[in-house]
Amino acid sequence: MKEVEQRGLYYEEFELETRYLHRPGRTVTEADNVLFTTLTMNTQALHLDAAWSARQPFGTRLMNSMWTLATIVGASVAQLTQGTIVANLGFSEVSFPHPLYHGDTLYSETTVTAKRLSASRAGQGIVTLEHTGRNQDGVVVATATRQVMVWCRDAHLVTSDV
Repeated sequence: MKEVEQRGLYYEEFELETRYLHRPGRTVTEADNVLFTTLTMNTQALHLDAAWSARQPFGTRLMNSMWTLATIVGASVAQLTQGTIVANLGFSEVSFPHPLYHGDTLYSETTVTAKRLSASRAGQGIVTLEHTGRNQDGVVVATATRQVMVWCRDAHLVTSDV
């Protein structure tokens, strides 16, 4: 019987200016917000206090933006970096142009904007990914640029346990 193990992309498989749509989407719940906010010790009333938030400009509690960032990145893992990543190198240009609310559905997508072979680590490459989160109406709720180091196919096959 043939076996296929799900994995991310090797360096050679990342295509510039390609947008990967990560599905399914994730409908946000109040429990997601409260759990994430309290697990990360973020006591911001805007996430936890409905009465206080009702008097603020948005009129209701907002999803914790770090949950939103973690979820749009997490949604990309199975398709792009599962088992092929060496390291997450960092984030830049993170923004949250529109709030995400309880009951919204978050859809994630990633565009490959740059890639180059590592100058210091043979058999590995650096890929720049632009992550975008949109709500169910297509409104952008989060963006982040991320650099990851990934294996080149031949180098990884040599070092992998088979």
